[in-house]
Amino acid sequence: MKPETDSKKLPEKTYSGGIARKWLPSSLSGKVLLLTILFVMIAEILIFVPSVANFRLTWLRQHLQLAESVTQIFQRASINQNSVVEQNELLQATDALAVVMRHEGASRILAMNSMPVSVDQQSHIYPVEQTRPLESIVDAFDTLLFGGERAIRVFKDLEQSNGMIEIVMMDSNLRQAMLTYARNVMLISLVISLFTAVLVFLSLRWLLIRPMQNMSTNMLSFSQKPEDPNRIIEPRNSTDELGLAEQQLADMQRRLQQMLKEQKNLADLGLAVSKINHDLRNILASAQLFSDRLSSLPDPTVQRLSPKLIRTIDRAVDYTKAVLAYGKASEATPDKKLLSVFKLVEDVADILNVDQNIDLTWVNSVSPDVELYADSEQIFRVLVNICRNALQAMDQISDEYHVQRLEISSYQQSGMTVISISDTGPGVPEKAREKLFQAFQGSTRPGGTGLGLAIAAEIVRAHDGVLSLAPADPPGSTFLISLPDHQSATRPVPQLKIVG
Repeated sequence: MKPETDSKKLPEKTYSGGIARKWLPSSLSGKVLLLTILFVMIAEILIFVPSVANFRLTWLRQHLQLAESVTQIFQRASINQNSVVEQNELLQATDALAVVMRHEGASRILAMNSMPVSVDQQSHIYPVEQTRPLESIVDAFDTLLFGGERAIRVFKDLEQSNGMIEIVMMDSNLRQAMLTYARNVMLISLVISLFTAVLVFLSLRWLLIRPMQNMSTNMLSFSQKPEDPNRIIEPRNSTDELGLAEQQLADMQRRLQQMLKEQKNLADLGLAVSKINHDLRNILASAQLFSDRLSSLPDPTVQRLSPKLIRTIDRAVDYTKAVLAYGKASEATPDKKLLSVFKLVEDVADILNVDQNIDLTWVNSVSPDVELYADSEQIFRVLVNICRNALQAMDQISDEYHVQRLEISSYQQSGMTVISISDTGPGVPEKAREKLFQAFQGSTRPGGTGLGLAIAAEIVRAHDGVLSLAPADPPGSTFLISLPDHQSATRPVPQLKIVG
């Protein structure tokens, strides 16, 4: 039986530069080429319209000018203009049926072959500087579309005297000349359009399409194996928009790889913790049995230490559950009770065994009357994590004259109880401050995971508080745990009375 994916294969495409080889007309390259040809042809058409109108005016103006020139020659040479030979020459030169001159209100037929029954169209040819563009365009297309068998009367003012020269002709020769001109212009326009389109297409392909193809190919390759650093795009040395887009894409791919790496570390850690947790809970169960047996011994030292041992083992069991909970969901909802911060700090000193460290000065400056409405076990974990980190940081300093001091104090500020934990260690580097409370990113110690501060910050947030690092003030560092004071935390919500 074939796998289900065999029946849902994607269509195969051969990629070259990010685009399928069959690029016309569906690809971006084909669309750009076709649109370029179309737009250039539209531009040529817009140029053709006035040019064909100008050709018609020029053609008619030349025939009228020729008729006027021949008439002037006849007059200067005293040639008999009424002779059949001269009339035929004039009519043949001007493609006219009749040539008429009007001067001082009198009309004189200079030459005439056969007059049509009626004149279908009249055109007044103005000087070049007085040309009427719209009227010329309308007349030109009227001739192209409907001409060929119409008689037209064309006239213009004489240049040398106060009069007018006019000719009557069939518009077949004019229309044929215009059609020939239009055909030549269209052929030239097509060649220009293709040549221009190719140049524009090659330019756009080099400047736009090729970089976009490279980016699309890279994204396809990167999506297939995003963890491979060799598949990150190498931006071109360009400052244009596409160059900036390539740089942004490269930065995004690097961040994605880093995120995938962190997610993999988290998954690996979850698997490792699951395995360790299984064996550790068995070991702790045995330790609980031994501690129960020790508590029955009459030795005073055993009786004094066994409760602390039992509490420590119980907390260890809870911690194994808490680490797993962090990877799966979130911390448990705080079980809040009124607690003494001073006693909680003293318990932290016992669990960290600070009285056995002769190089350390432990200072509990918390007033015995400071109280919190919180989950004692969770706040205990927060204090232990931060204090243990402080002790480990101070141990990194190998100077025998270095003063190791860890001080815990508290004060009230804006309805909050602030617990301050200060040490004389090397401090937190500036580059680590931004992601200090993020898992796997905030550790400042070689081999550290940063989970302790991440869990501590989550616990404080669950208590509607804030865990922060005070601004750098050497020596050492100061962490601030800001929690609502017990009056604010336990204050009941006022009930509204409805007065009827």
